Amino acid sequence: MSLYDRIFRPRRYTLSDGTVVAEKRSRAPLVILILLALTVVSVRITGFNFTVLVTKGSKFFDILKAMFPPNTAYLGKIWQPLWDTIKMSILGSFIGAVLAIPFAVLAASNIVTNRVVVFLVRLFLSLVRTLPTLVCALIATYIFGLGTMAGTCAIAVFTFAYIGKQLFEIIETVDMGPFESMEALGATRLQAFVTAVFPQVLPTYLSVSLFCLEGNVRYASILGYVGAGGLGLIMNEKIGWREYDSLGMILIVLFVTVIVIETISHALRKRLT
Repeated sequence: MSLYDRIFRPRRYTLSDGTVVAEKRSRAPLVILILLALTVVSVRITGFNFTVLVTKGSKFFDILKAMFPPNTAYLGKIWQPLWDTIKMSILGSFIGAVLAIPFAVLAASNIVTNRVVVFLVRLFLSLVRTLPTLVCALIATYIFGLGTMAGTCAIAVFTFAYIGKQLFEIIETVDMGPFESMEALGATRLQAFVTAVFPQVLPTYLSVSLFCLEGNVRYASILGYVGAGGLGLIMNEKIGWREYDSLGMILIVLFVTVIVIETISHALRKRLT
């Protein structure tokens, strides 16, 4: 049977008792039409022009060519901003991961039976998760001033929302037998959680935290665009001055740093699983 027949001419089956059963008509044509309509609307709203992309897309590679060979003489000025970026990533990830634990517990419906509390905590996590990291960093710069403190707070907020969402979903999938047994022996819900549930989710929680740290190193490198310190600050400066050879050196150092951190994180996560 052709694809056309499968979509527009559903099969009919005759059962042993003579009953005729027809397949449900595929919704694929409707889905395709909706996607095409949304694509057309998006092109008109955004002003996308494929011709411009073809004729001027090569400018992107011109900038890449200007980055190489990189300016090795600028390497000595990269280490301090790089260290600031790593510090922001590690500290922000740690703070966010720790703060996420109590909120994840309150958002887990198998631990907290009050539906209002569960709904409000989940709503709070969703609202925080909608804030872009750059916006958080911009707000933090108004509160704490320019520097790595603002970047650390922005990363902590992002990590808190991300791990909080992941953790409460993990908690809801654990075996509740040990938890109920601890409660039956007279333990409080907190004691039962710490003793019976947290050991079950701890390896996954650490794995998710390490995975989040990997991404935070990359996010922290662009927070300097709003004054949050780190590599983003000098990246913005070099792009503004069109010193692309120095920018190329920054990107190479950042690439190597991310690879090293991801390798260590992957090895740790592999041991946890």
